[in-house]
Amino acid sequence: MAQTRILNIVATECAPKNNAKFNKWYDEVHIPMLMKYKGIKKVTRYKMLENKDKKPKYLAVYEFDTKKDLDELSKSPEFKAAIEEMQGTWKGEMFDIKWAVSAEPLKTWER
Repeated sequence: MAQTRILNIVATECAPKNNAKFNKWYDEVHIPMLMKYKGIKKVTRYKMLENKDKKPKYLAVYEFDTKKDLDELSKSPEFKAAIEEMQGTWKGEMFDIKWAVSAEPLKTWER
């Protein structure tokens, strides 16, 4: 049986002209910086298949073993460094974080 984890899901959007820069930065800079925090166990990025209702284009799903790991992320030096780097890279042409939510598992079904 797969381990159930605490999730933190972040929905983002950027101007179409910034898509390539945004994805390269997110994959090659931002996620590697955050993954230095040992409490993050897995990150998966998604791109919406359809965007008819103007929903955010990208989702990042961060997985943690415990709520404590999630709670301590924002206090960690790794998180602070990633935020400082993000603000420097995107100064003046910031992408939008549309929403973020954290969730804990209730029940899992598997085949």
